Amino acid sequence: MDGPDGSNSPHAVTLEDEIYLLRSKMEKLFLEEKSFTSDIVVEISSLLDLKINEFMRISHKSR
Repeated sequence: MDGPDGSNSPHAVTLEDEIYLLRSKMEKLFLEEKSFTSDIVVEISSLLDLKINEFMRISHKSR
């Protein structure tokens, strides 16, 4: 994602990394728990939703 000066925004890259890591963690936990409704899977999923919403908010502002 490009920042206002045309460079890559360090925050956006970090946020993308966080989203990727959270998704990977959620997938791994789902396979271990064998449930989308286990407390830990729901907790990670909720955090992932927050990060995705933050990413979308940031990317919308940069347009």
